[in-house]
Amino acid sequence: MKSERTRTMAKNTICLWYDKDAEAAARFYAETFPDSAVGAVIRAPGNYPDGKQGDVLVVEFTVAGIPCIGLNGGSAFKHNEAFSFQIATDDQEETDRYWNAIVGNGGLESECGWCKDKWGLSWQITPRVLTEALAAGGDQAKRAFDAMMTMRKIDVGVIEAARRG
Repeated sequence: MKSERTRTMAKNTICLWYDKDAEAAARFYAETFPDSAVGAVIRAPGNYPDGKQGDVLVVEFTVAGIPCIGLNGGSAFKHNEAFSFQIATDDQEETDRYWNAIVGNGGLESECGWCKDKWGLSWQITPRVLTEALAAGGDQAKRAFDAMMTMRKIDVGVIEAARRG
């Protein structure tokens, strides 16, 4: 018979390395995105190179339905743009809400709908109208792409106008 812990942990989980703030990051994501939650907070059973017994070592959490664990592994590794969460938004209000939550909480703006949270994790806040325009191909895809290339946070109205030509 499986233990309760075994049954609740996903078979495949994204592991995100943090210096010391995995729990704070997980709580921020849970407060910001729907279908997100913080699960188990596991403390170190002994001292380790970047922490001591009793420190938060692993945090199980879900971000927009994706199971993750945050590992407080120390400063050896940093997040980079090779990994990002892409959050599909339905309108400008939703785009603004997520963008402003990430950037306004110590994060940084980047280009083309990308930003980083204060822990260095990259996010793509991507309105569906943009991905639909790109998937449509042809001139409308080119116009939407060219418009996107001039933006930081995606402007839904500008993308919609570009699609129409």
